[in-house]
Amino acid sequence: MADDLLTEAERARAQVTVLAVGTWLEQYPQMARRILGGGHDLGNHTLHHLDIAAMDASGAYAEIAGCARRLHALTGSMGRWFRPSQTRYATALIERTARKVGYRTCVSYDVDSLDYTDPGPDAVVATVLGSAQRGSIVSLHLGHGGTVAALPAIVHGLARRRLRPVTLTELLSP
Repeated sequence: MADDLLTEAERARAQVTVLAVGTWLEQYPQMARRILGGGHDLGNHTLHHLDIAAMDASGAYAEIAGCARRLHALTGSMGRWFRPSQTRYATALIERTARKVGYRTCVSYDVDSLDYTDPGPDAVVATVLGSAQRGSIVSLHLGHGGTVAALPAIVHGLARRRLRPVTLTELLSP
């Protein structure tokens, strides 16, 4: 299903950032090159997708560094972006730990599509288009058919407002 989402994004001439979980990359190692080969960003979303905000420093370090090692083994880079798992915002401890691993920026999002609850494509489209504005970071997930089905309508709806999906690199780089 991840490949389907990337294909839909590319068909719509949209670039995305995939913040991947390390265990997913272990299961689908070919997806790292697929993501980068499609012109998308690839970053770190922890090794196991556990509640990182509930962890101590050593647990958080293991989660961030473990995914960074997996990314580096697959691509030669740990990626530029880190997003903590199971929390919208990084705590001070998560930010310090991410910097210790080598990530300068912990990213969050301001639009939660709620696609992981599988509400159907129409609900995902309505949620995203109802909240997205210039500079928004939208949280979407791989592995959900409704997300794949919603993506063309999201891109089209954004285009009507003279907006377009971009990678975090394009959005956040000076």
